[in-house]
Amino acid sequence: MKRRELILRIRFLTAGVIFIAVLIGIRLYNVQIHNASAYQDKAERQYVHTARNLYSRGQIFFTTKDGEMLSAASIQSGYVLAVNPQHVTDVDAFCSSLQKYLKDSADKCSTRASLPERSYVELVPDLTVEEAEEIELLDLDGALLYKNQWRYYPGGTVAARSIGFIGYDDTGTELHGKFGLERYYDETLYEKDEALSVNFFAELFSNLGDTLYDREEILSGDVVTTLEPAVSRVLDTVLEETNQKYDSKTTGAIVMDPHTGEIIAMNVVPGLDLNDRAEATIEQFQNPLVENVYEMGSIIKPLTVAAGLDAGVISPGTTYYDPGCIELNTYTICNYDLRGRGTVPMQEILNQSLNTGVAYIANLMGKDRFRDYFLGYKLGTETGIDLPNEAYGLVNNLNSPREVEYATASFGQGIALTPIATVRALATLANGGKLVTPHLVNRIEYKDGSIKEIRYPEGEQVLKPETSETISRMLKTVVDDALRGGNEARPNHTIGAKTGTAQIPDPVNGGYYDDKYLHSFFGYFPVYDPKFIIFMYTVEPKGVRYASETLTDPFLQLTDFLINYYSIPPDR
Repeated sequence: MKRRELILRIRFLTAGVIFIAVLIGIRLYNVQIHNASAYQDKAERQYVHTARNLYSRGQIFFTTKDGEMLSAASIQSGYVLAVNPQHVTDVDAFCSSLQKYLKDSADKCSTRASLPERSYVELVPDLTVEEAEEIELLDLDGALLYKNQWRYYPGGTVAARSIGFIGYDDTGTELHGKFGLERYYDETLYEKDEALSVNFFAELFSNLGDTLYDREEILSGDVVTTLEPAVSRVLDTVLEETNQKYDSKTTGAIVMDPHTGEIIAMNVVPGLDLNDRAEATIEQFQNPLVENVYEMGSIIKPLTVAAGLDAGVISPGTTYYDPGCIELNTYTICNYDLRGRGTVPMQEILNQSLNTGVAYIANLMGKDRFRDYFLGYKLGTETGIDLPNEAYGLVNNLNSPREVEYATASFGQGIALTPIATVRALATLANGGKLVTPHLVNRIEYKDGSIKEIRYPEGEQVLKPETSETISRMLKTVVDDALRGGNEARPNHTIGAKTGTAQIPDPVNGGYYDDKYLHSFFGYFPVYDPKFIIFMYTVEPKGVRYASETLTDPFLQLTDFLINYYSIPPDR
């Protein structure tokens, strides 16, 4: 009887277990299949919480001549100093204790620490670890310290207008590139804020990790530039000295490889410190080398001579009669000194910078052919440089029926060009006649370890190689025989160069100012196998008339440095 009773109990328990198992199975089916999406949402809300991450962003690197990568823009770690006004009993004493750490927020401390309705107000976003430790020792009621990360620019002012900086977007919630490379490559540098975090056990037993983010979507990387840090620092020093010496409005320069278009250094002063922008103006944030246009003056003359050579209307031995002044369409065009030289060869047009000489070449070519060559140099179009807001050149005068417009364009007046388009066109004289794409970045290194080498279009052939060789020989003669009487020629290295002095247009009254000039200078070396082309300009220098006075020494200072720094072999 007892045995029979035991068997019944076992059967009853077994039936109960089976019944419960069936109920659980039905419930699981209902949860996992029938109402899966609803419960999945509920689970994610339970196990996933929002937590603001420390700020992160891809880096920007300089590249030394030896290929070493040095940081130009990175992430620095430290602390945020904040205040809980509800815990501050003596605002003056509180702010006084923190005075040395408040930086630009010193005047705002009293106001921010006196907001009784607030429990958190930021005072300083970028304290160092050492500063945070010192504040912690003060044991101030109401003082709050939280770990933080922010954008830091190790070079400070170096290549600042090209590097650019970040700022909040229109929503005020996300940091994005606002200027320079930071803006142009923002999609690459930007790291999506992965604010969601997952409970360990939920992630272990589910695929919530896949829910949170798509690895492809947030792939970011570091940008590796062609900017050489030592050259960039020397360039900045030379520009500052020149700008201060002549009290110019601005002074800028570009150092480029004429064969590849790689920008080795470029900047404009007065500049800005990317880590301290509080006093900087919007003009200092912008990059005039790419965004502004100028009438360049006589550095355009070699482009005219090269066009005449390439078209076959002149040769180096061609002569013309220079009367000193000519009249076209009721306008008088004169040489800078109003003097005529009589019958002279083409070389003297460059040696003595004769306006009548290039006007003569433009006339020989005719309007259509002259226009074709100057538009072929792409003076009025974007270069494709990897910087934002590139401007177009103003070359509408080349569509005019009047001869005078072509004559003035032949010596760089009446057309306004960006410095970057100018140096690209001038590089055709040095590199065999090809238009390169100026650029500052040659590769991107992604966070997953992959590398993207950036390829730029092969340059369009706009001049014959023999034309490039001939004009280079003529520009070498300018330095060897004419620049300061030939006294600046280097004994072991050939240099081809040309100066330019342009009147600045008067936008109010029309015409040109009588006392305001733009000085420019370009050159490349060694002449027959150039490693670098340098373009320089200074706007409204005081107390001097010609570019040969203001920019010869700075150009040669940079040239000598580059020859020594890169150990460029002698070519004579």
